[in-house]
This record gives sequence, C-alpha cells and structure tokens, in this order.
Amino acid sequence: MRDVGFARTLVCVNAAVPLALLGWDVAHGNLGANPVEFVLRSTGTLALVFLVLTLAVTPARRLLGWHWLVKLRRALGLIAFGYACLHLSIYLVLDQSLNPVAIATDAVTRPFIAFGMLTFGFMVPLAYTSTDASVRRLGKRWGRIHRRIYWIAGFACLHYWLEVKADVWKPSFFIGAIGLLLFYRWVLIRRDTIR
Repeated sequence: MRDVGFARTLVCVNAAVPLALLGWDVAHGNLGANPVEFVLRSTGTLALVFLVLTLAVTPARRLLGWHWLVKLRRALGLIAFGYACLHLSIYLVLDQSLNPVAIATDAVTRPFIAFGMLTFGFMVPLAYTSTDASVRRLGKRWGRIHRRIYWIAGFACLHYWLEVKADVWKPSFFIGAIGLLLFYRWVLIRRDTIR
C-alpha cells in the first residue's frame, strides 16, 4: 500500500466507530439494566480486540507479504491502550467513585480486578515508549520492553476469563487467538535460531 498515512487514518476512524456507537447508546439510554457494567464490558472487549490486532501485524506481514502493515502496529497498540484507559477510568470513577479503600478492597478480594490493574500497569511503559525518539534512545532495550505485549495479552485474557465466570465463549475466543499468535511467534523464533 502506497499511502500508509491513509491506512493509519482509516484504522483510527474505524477504531472510533465503536466508541461513537457506545456514546449514542449512552445518550439514548440503551445500555440495559446495568449501564456501568455494559460500558465496562464494551471498552474492555475493544481494548482486547485492538491488542489482538496489534499482535496479528507481524504474522500478517510475514504470511501475506504486506510489509506496510508494520507501520500500523503503533497506532493499533495505542488504540488498545486508549480503550484500556477508558475501561479503567470508568471502573475507577463510575463503579468505585474514586474511593481508594473500595478500589484496594476490590483488587484484593476479586482476582480479576488485580489482573486487570496488572495488565494496565504493564501497558503504560509500552504506550510511553511508543515514539520514534524512544526507539532511538532505548536501542535494543526498546524491543525487550515491547515484547512484554505477550504478557499483557495473557493477563488481559485471564482478567476477562475470571470476570465473566459462566459464559466463557468470548474469553475462550481471545485466548485461542492469542495462543495461535504466540505459537506462530515461537515457530519463527525456532526457525531463526536453527538458521
């Protein structure tokens, strides 16, 4: 693709569509019996979707030969982080009313909250170092920092799995997708090591 800027804009516009639809539902009271839970679940799922898309860039680039996809990876990762920020903000403000005692108690008594916070904590350094200046400044360390995305994906899936309790179809889908992407990465590393 010649115009990567256009592709990046297209990705960002499409990433904003679910948020716009969610805003429409909020404005029109279409969030069901538990609006906070609906918005939390939606933003969390969107963060995970864009996390999986970020991880899928390298396999797609190698399998399809679309090398321009690598230029979209940063945008996809930052969109995932943006949805994670929104997800966490809604939890802190609307669900817990910024009560530090309630938040700490929730994290201790409900493991999925602890894993969610751990996931977000790991995402922060990746988002902070997602600049060309950081790549130049950190050198090889930048790659080591950004390989933590696989840990982030695992913690995010565990957070989702523990949260849903009964209906585990959606978390299972994400676990399967991330498992395939991790397996592909392992195959690539093995092949490169053998060479």
